[in-house]
Amino acid sequence: MVAELAEKIANLTIAQAVELKNLLKEKYGIEPAGGGVVMAAAPAAGGAAAPAAAAAEPTEFNVIIEPGFDAAKKANIIKAVRDITGWSLMDCKAAVEGAPKAIKENADKKTSDELKKKLEEAGAKVTVKPAV
Repeated sequence: MVAELAEKIANLTIAQAVELKNLLKEKYGIEPAGGGVVMAAAPAAGGAAAPAAAAAEPTEFNVIIEPGFDAAKKANIIKAVRDITGWSLMDCKAAVEGAPKAIKENADKKTSDELKKKLEEAGAKVTVKPAV
């Protein structure tokens, strides 16, 4: 029975693995130790990687503040970071000055786009990258 379960888990697509991770976290409070589901792509017929795994679109994103912003806008950027994160003023200042720094991790696409827009309006340089 355990071997069958392991086989099923090993054959999940990336999208299914993310769905499994989210279900385990929400329903049972279980989070993977590495912060995500680790999978090796199973070879398809002919030895090629399964196309379904390659076509899976990310569902979670990290909003990252980048260095190189206008120093005159630093206070506005710190304020925007504080509004978004709820961190202390010192932590927000350290994050802005220590860029690149993730301001929000594992956000859905809509939230990450909204946060990027808010930070850019404050004067920050921002990238949104798929969460790993």
